[in-house]
Amino acid sequence: MMMEQAYQRGVTRACVQTALLLLQHGAESTVVVQMAQRLGIALGVESVECALTANAIVITTLSNQHCITTARKNTDKGINMQMVTEVQRIVIAVEHKLYNLDLAQKKLDSLNPLKYHRGLVVFMIGLSCASFAHLSGGDWLICLITFWASAVAMFVRQELSKHHYNPIIVFAITAFVASLISGISLKYQWGNDPQIALASSVLLLVPGFPLINSLADILKGYVNMGLGRWTIATVLTFGACLGIVLALSVLHITTWGH
Repeated sequence: MMMEQAYQRGVTRACVQTALLLLQHGAESTVVVQMAQRLGIALGVESVECALTANAIVITTLSNQHCITTARKNTDKGINMQMVTEVQRIVIAVEHKLYNLDLAQKKLDSLNPLKYHRGLVVFMIGLSCASFAHLSGGDWLICLITFWASAVAMFVRQELSKHHYNPIIVFAITAFVASLISGISLKYQWGNDPQIALASSVLLLVPGFPLINSLADILKGYVNMGLGRWTIATVLTFGACLGIVLALSVLHITTWGH
């Protein structure tokens, strides 16, 4: 009996770690719950119950009429689909009897998020925002201004995030920097349509993934998680708006119109 309970505790820890890794790196709630349940059942427990909140996970496993419950605090570590995919691979390997509990736990413990070089991220963000400016009808000067505004803003965002500032402050300052640089084109009427540069340079701050996940959570029955994610995305958007308004005030731009 003691051996069975020790094994069940190990399964419970593996399940909650799986759910936590998925939630921390941007998986939607349905995937988090399903992966935890599939792992637990594949490892031999009768059922796995999972409760999610915006900042915590509670897992209960049932085996031989014995329940074990554990909770973990959730801290957001940024969207990373590589981590989500790696966790799913481990669960599938357990289901196919390729991993036992000990090996699955070692694999979960050894996971490290893949991160691109910071310089590459800055360049690609600048290029993508410049591409949006081009698609909106901006000429080469507008695209160049958008590139530099968004690239510098992304660098500032990386520096602020590295020092763990509050996300709303990070969004506000990043939007301020992007709008300040691109707003110069609107102030002095550079390029064929300076408003395009101002609008395109802050697109790196659009919280698209959290908004999509929030809608998916609400439609699939995880209303609390969906509302929590939607609220966070809305607050971050509000922070970006504050930064844009402040930059326009500094440049004495009262309207985006011609």
